[in-house]
Amino acid sequence: MENILRYYLMPHPPLIIPSVGKGQEREIQSTIDACNQVGEEIGNLEPETVVIITPHGTMFSDVFAISNEEHIKGDFSQFREFDTYIEGKIDKEFNEELINTCDTEDIPVAGIDSNILKKFNRKYELDHGAMIPMYFINKYYKEYKIVHVTYAALSDIELYKFGMAIRRSAKNLNKKIVLVASGDLSHQLSEDGPYEYSPEGSRFDELLLDNLQKGDVLSIFNMDKYMVECAGECGLRSVFTMLGAMEGEEVKGKLLSYEGPFGVGYGVMAFNNELKNHSNFEELINMKKELYNKKVKSSNLYVKLARESLNHYYTYGHLITKPSELPKELCKEKGGVFVSLKKFGNLRGCIGTFLPTTDSIAEEIIKNSVEAAIHDPRFPMVTENELLDIDISVDVLSRPHKCTKEELDPKKYGVIVIQGYKKGLLLPDLEGVDTVDYQLQIACEKAGINPHEEYEIERFQVTRYKEGE
Repeated sequence: MENILRYYLMPHPPLIIPSVGKGQEREIQSTIDACNQVGEEIGNLEPETVVIITPHGTMFSDVFAISNEEHIKGDFSQFREFDTYIEGKIDKEFNEELINTCDTEDIPVAGIDSNILKKFNRKYELDHGAMIPMYFINKYYKEYKIVHVTYAALSDIELYKFGMAIRRSAKNLNKKIVLVASGDLSHQLSEDGPYEYSPEGSRFDELLLDNLQKGDVLSIFNMDKYMVECAGECGLRSVFTMLGAMEGEEVKGKLLSYEGPFGVGYGVMAFNNELKNHSNFEELINMKKELYNKKVKSSNLYVKLARESLNHYYTYGHLITKPSELPKELCKEKGGVFVSLKKFGNLRGCIGTFLPTTDSIAEEIIKNSVEAAIHDPRFPMVTENELLDIDISVDVLSRPHKCTKEELDPKKYGVIVIQGYKKGLLLPDLEGVDTVDYQLQIACEKAGINPHEEYEIERFQVTRYKEGE
């Protein structure tokens, strides 16, 4: 018999608790019924440990956080409910085995406690992503310990590998566990909801739940990035981790309930655990490499050179020599260049020069791509393992010219503000920068210039090259 008895996907709307919802919970009665069904099933299974993967504990960008004191407790005071609380005993034996397994497999993980969280001005406590599943479990069964994990902003493969480590730890300890992936689906289902509506929201929910029911793991990992971003979900990383824990099993989800009357998708699913001795992990790695190679192959010369520069540096530890077969505009012309690195849509590094510092645009790209990866002071150094998940863009700047505020356009022109030795630069067409005043404000902040004092303004244009285009 397998050590992981069952897997569940559960939502975590705070208003599902009657003392929080104050009647609103009746609008998601199907979700309540399904969560009660899950709680009853877990009670009948009588697991020793319940592992909960949540998005709402204290999250770190580079490590999975595992709550690691003897006990943990939480309440709903942030939702103006001060009487209800949930508490549990931590399975420290499982934590120790899981941390050791992750260390062996080079998976970034950390046990966290009150002392560690104090350094970040955070409390050691259960979050609602864990408390709401526990609320329904506790109705039917309380003789279990918990493993409380907050996922990290890591790659989908790293999340999957962490799930595999959970599976291996349960087997090593021969413990009977249940795994709960806590997560709401799209938060942008309707105009009436608390978040901006996106038509991609319902599409995301439908595709994810359909693929989970069919057991199509590769399609889940290959969902359109734009759709996922627009959906505004908080459950996909929990699902990636759960699927990793299912490695070697046939993934078959049973949809118990789905509804979204408040503009947020709530899905409840149960999964069977039937061994099929087939590795999705190998297929995922091959798919990721194939997509990466396709992206690189279809990219333009500017981005290809930046990618080649990074790969060479991480392989040999020094900058690549400028290739001799490049076209004239790259190897002969000069210009300022910014290289931006993004990971899962989030900035991971950006370094550039607004005037040329080398003899060619190619050399600027070679130098600034590596600088963006290792010397952007806002981020830790990019590791070699991250390169597969990094998307690159290269901006080639025209020579800046003095202008007035009235001659600016944040979508068309980048801006440089100058006051004595102070200089601040902002690229054009940045998300959220829609007005000239806001563009100048940010540029002044970067330069340490008081925006109400006098300063010079220069504008420039950018030719932007993106990976895969």
